[in-house]
Amino acid sequence: MRVMSQISRAREMRRQSTDAERVLWSKLRDRRMMNCKFRRQFPTGRYIVDFVCRKRNLIIEIDGGHHADQQDYDAVRTEWLRSQGFDVLRYWDNDVLTQLESVLESIGNELKKRGASYSPSPQPSP
Repeated sequence: MRVMSQISRAREMRRQSTDAERVLWSKLRDRRMMNCKFRRQFPTGRYIVDFVCRKRNLIIEIDGGHHADQQDYDAVRTEWLRSQGFDVLRYWDNDVLTQLESVLESIGNELKKRGASYSPSPQPSP
């Protein structure tokens, strides 16, 4: 039952994405970032993470202003995610909206450290 409610909650969160989540998702979806597959609002244990690249063990969280009041919760959450083998990158939603190129560069640098590289789709043979 808990798994189903987690899936339902993740679906609802996808429908109610913030502006920052929508902007970043437009850059991560369909393997647009270094050919890495990202999932959004993805259940991971008892948490639902904003974005995850499971192959590279990388989670990206977009934090709104309410996260300033829940730093202890976020620290516990991040520690649990790290105990599961993930690294967590956190960005403020305002940074995604106003400094998108910088955020994308930061994510790209982390993916490179994890062995990702851009490989364009092969061209069809004539």
